[in-house]
Amino acid sequence: MSLYPSLEDMKVDNMIRAQLSQQHNGPPSFPPSYQQNASPSAPRHVYPALGDYMGLELSQDVIARNMPEYQVQVPQPGGLASSCNMIAPLSSQSSTLSKAIVSGAIRQVMLCKDRDGKCGLRLHSVNNGVFVCYIAAGSPAALAGLRFGDQILEINNVSLAGMSMEQCHAILKKSPTNGINMAVRDRPFERTITLHKDSLGHVGFQFKNGNIVGLVKDSSAARNGLLTDHQILEINTINVVGMKDKEISKVIDDGQTVVNVTVIPQYIYKHMINKMSNSLFKELDRTPAV
Repeated sequence: MSLYPSLEDMKVDNMIRAQLSQQHNGPPSFPPSYQQNASPSAPRHVYPALGDYMGLELSQDVIARNMPEYQVQVPQPGGLASSCNMIAPLSSQSSTLSKAIVSGAIRQVMLCKDRDGKCGLRLHSVNNGVFVCYIAAGSPAALAGLRFGDQILEINNVSLAGMSMEQCHAILKKSPTNGINMAVRDRPFERTITLHKDSLGHVGFQFKNGNIVGLVKDSSAARNGLLTDHQILEINTINVVGMKDKEISKVIDDGQTVVNVTVIPQYIYKHMINKMSNSLFKELDRTPAV
């Protein structure tokens, strides 16, 4: 079975398959414009072994009580195979689609410093773990794919567990200009939904302070399963955490017809913000990144 980033993609693919089937009177062959890729909306494990994140218990009981839509589904034998994942032509033209896909696991990130000797990020220590709380736009950290809420496990093979924010920043400052190696765990429970603008340029959801509060009936957002009470983290891989609603709307308006929206449950987001302290976010514009 094929997987699609959006409902619109699936419908386009079904039409192409039907047309090819009528033309050739046989099994449809796939157009060369298809791209083999992993769908951002494909079902995946959400850290089944993750018992604690920023001091927040993430047992199955807690998930079922606060975020039932994120309960881990046990894959059945003969289930979906990643080898058949297809992206239909409608969304494959979006340059941000592949960038929006997050592995949902631990990954290696290679960083460098800019001409000012900075990587462009700020770290914060929470419950003996170290997390990304700020990424400067266009910085080496942003280009390497680091995101708000990611947990940094190691820098240049040095474990950060138990370290303070100052100690972690000191390691970065002492690191060489090139080849800074990080072990990163992606933030849990995020979802990237691929939406398509209508003729008026709308995708069909309302938000307040970055939190999705309403969906427009029969819109792309409603059709593709966007959920309320979810915080917007990124629009087309642009970090919008801390932005005003007007600024977020501008990012959506300025984007192409395909809009990739990365969200996380309010339950998780509020805990992350509380642990990182609101004063830190208010001062980020005046506080230099390392």
